[in-house]
Amino acid sequence: MTASETEILELIEVSKIYGDLHALDRVSLAVPPGEWLSIVGPSGSGKTTLVNIVGCLDRPTSGRVRLGGRDIGHLNPAGLTEIRRTMVGLIFQKFHLIGHLTALENVMVAQYYHSMPDQAEALAALERVGLAGRASHLPSQLSGGEQQRVCVARALINDPRLILADEPTGNLDAANEAIVLDLFHQLHDEGATLIVVTHDATVAAQGDREVTLEHGRLVRDVAPGGAGAKRTETAKTAKTAKTTGPSGTPVPTGTTETTGATGTTGPIGTTGTTKTAGAAETIGTTETAEITGTTEVIGTTGIIGTTEAGNGRGGPDGPDGEDGGDR
Repeated sequence: MTASETEILELIEVSKIYGDLHALDRVSLAVPPGEWLSIVGPSGSGKTTLVNIVGCLDRPTSGRVRLGGRDIGHLNPAGLTEIRRTMVGLIFQKFHLIGHLTALENVMVAQYYHSMPDQAEALAALERVGLAGRASHLPSQLSGGEQQRVCVARALINDPRLILADEPTGNLDAANEAIVLDLFHQLHDEGATLIVVTHDATVAAQGDREVTLEHGRLVRDVAPGGAGAKRTETAKTAKTAKTTGPSGTPVPTGTTETTGATGTTGPIGTTGTTKTAGAAETIGTTETAEITGTTEVIGTTGIIGTTEAGNGRGGPDGPDGEDGGDR
């Protein structure tokens, strides 16, 4: 059996070029069935470009992409649509729910484009994500966390072989982030294959494997316990450092936690991450010896575009529709 037959996804020397810009530069990657792969990297590193190609929203300039053993790199738009609706479940940071449809109807839309709407199945999908009681609500009547859970239900309704999530917790507070991650863990335990793009070190650490993109190139590929896996191990192991709190009393912790959307410093926590409730953006493990009472919080930047499948053009904000930053 060849490698292509054992991997659910395989990229071989994949490049995506816009003029002089190499959004992806000869990326090779293989993902076996059942793996949770985390993709990280700074803004502009090529993460969303990779999502668009793997999700059949765009085609590479060169190289080969195999999904479920089928070469999709040079399919026409209709062929890409067929693969996307039968094999891939997409979860977006910006939700992309249809505003005039209820939560239940938004899930049923995915069924419509796959085969046939089934209200009972769609309601069961919402029940799985804890939203059966909100099925008749419009997106505007749901919180951000509830909207994201509708997106998860929509992505799962057709039993995709690959779940592809681009910054799925980027717009969520800590409580809703935990709910979404718990859903991902349930799916992973059931054997689902997940690819999760994130800026959040805590989210990235949940996966079986973490790859890093920089300037369109894959520069790091780490499995838990491997060389260079410090960030993963730190997130999973409670490390402590003497940190001075607002009152000047040393407390064992790795970080500070900010609880307001204004960036004010809250109580010292022991979570190993730095968060705001409004952005749910994890900066990484804090190793500093002192905290002076203020914390700089980095905002969320990774936003998936809605690139028209196969046309090689990006959205209005950047080469692949990513709010001008990430590619």
